[in-house]
Amino acid sequence: MVFVGDDWAKDHHDVELVDGNGRRLARARLPEGIDGVSRLHALIAEHAPPEWADLDPDEVAARVRVGIETDRGPWVQALVAAGYQVYPINPMSVARYRERHSTSGAKSDAGDAHVLAEIVRLDHAHHRPIAGDSPQAEAMKLVARTHQTLVWDRSRQLLRLRSTLREFFPAALRAFDDLTAPDALHLLGAAPDPDRAARLSRTEIIAGLNLAHRRSAAAKATHIQDLLRTDRLGQSAPVQAAYAAIVTTQVRLITALNTEIEHLGQVVADHFGRHRDADRYLSQPGLGVVLGARLLGEFGDDPHRFTDAKARKNYAGTSPITRASGTRRVVLARYARNRRLGDAVHQWAFCAMRGSPGARAYYQAMRARGIGHQAALRQLGNRLVGILHGCLKTNTTYDEATAWPHPQPDS
Repeated sequence: MVFVGDDWAKDHHDVELVDGNGRRLARARLPEGIDGVSRLHALIAEHAPPEWADLDPDEVAARVRVGIETDRGPWVQALVAAGYQVYPINPMSVARYRERHSTSGAKSDAGDAHVLAEIVRLDHAHHRPIAGDSPQAEAMKLVARTHQTLVWDRSRQLLRLRSTLREFFPAALRAFDDLTAPDALHLLGAAPDPDRAARLSRTEIIAGLNLAHRRSAAAKATHIQDLLRTDRLGQSAPVQAAYAAIVTTQVRLITALNTEIEHLGQVVADHFGRHRDADRYLSQPGLGVVLGARLLGEFGDDPHRFTDAKARKNYAGTSPITRASGTRRVVLARYARNRRLGDAVHQWAFCAMRGSPGARAYYQAMRARGIGHQAALRQLGNRLVGILHGCLKTNTTYDEATAWPHPQPDS
C-alpha cells in the first residue's frame, strides 16, 4: 500500500507519500488543477512498490489510500475517478491527531500532510471512505443545500426587518402577520413609513391583499387601515426617512429571495422526482418534496455507506452520546453533526406527528416521562431515521403498523 496525505489550500496541495512502515517516500507542493493531479499520479507511480508491476491498473489504484480534509471539489472527484481509496477526514480529527505527534502547538501545511498520511495508514478503519453517491444524488444535494441557504438568508432578513419596524413603525407588525407574504411586502414597499402608510386608501390595501389571494379582502383592508392610522409615538423626519430607506431595501431583498426560493424549489422537486428512492422518502409521514430532497441529498444514495441503522443515526446526529467516568454517567445530545441534516430531521419529526398516530403517541410518551419538547423531538427524529433506514435497506415504503408495532394509546 501507498498512503497519501493531502493538505489542500485554495491554489495548491501539500502532499506526502508514506509506505506501510511509515517511511516517507516523497513530499511535494502541487498546484490546483489538472497539472497538479497529473503530477500526483506521476509521483505515486514513481514510488510504487516493484510488485505492483504485475497488477492491472484497477488493482494498483485500489492500493492507494488518500487522506484529505474535504469531500467536495474537482480535485477530490479526480482522485475518486482514478480509483484511489479517498478518506475525507474531519479537520477536528486532524487537529486532535496532530497533538499525538507534537504537543508544542506547531502547525504547518507539510506537517498536516504527514498527519493525514498517518491517519489513513494507521487509523483508516475508524474513518468512513468517501461515499459512492450517484451523480443524481450529488446534483440534488447541491440544489437542496442552496435552497436551504436561501431560506435561512430570508429568515435573517425577516428578523432584521422586524427589528427595524419595531423601532419606528410597530403598527406594521400588528397589521401584517407574515412579513414575507406578497401583500405585506407590496404595501410596505409602497408605504415604508408611518406617514405614508396612514395615507393608504382601502382600494390600495385591497389591491395588495389580492396579490396574496386573501379572502374577505374588503374586511381585512378596513382592519389594516385602522391599525395603520392609530396614534403613535413618532421619530424626527430625518430619522424616519433613514428607517424608511432601510425598510425599502429589506423589502426588496426579501421579495427577490421569495422569487429565487420558489424557482429553486421547483429545480429541487425536478431532481428529487427523478431519483429512484423518491417514493420511499415520500412515503414517510411528514416528508414532502423539499424536505425529502434535503434528507436524501445529505444521506446520499450509496447503499453501502451505512452498515446499520445506528450508523445512519450517528451521521444524522440524532443519537445521543454517553460520557462515563467512574461512577459518573451522563447522556448528552450530539451537537457535533451535519447541521443541515440535523435541521431537516428536526423539521421532519415535528411534521410527522400530524400524519402518523404512532409518531404522535411516541412523542407524547416522551413528554409524559418529563422529557422536554426539544429532547422529545430529537428522540422521535432518531426513531424516524431508523425507520427510514429499514425502508431503504428492504426497498419498501413506509407502513404504519410495521413502523410502530406496539399498540399506541389514543391521543
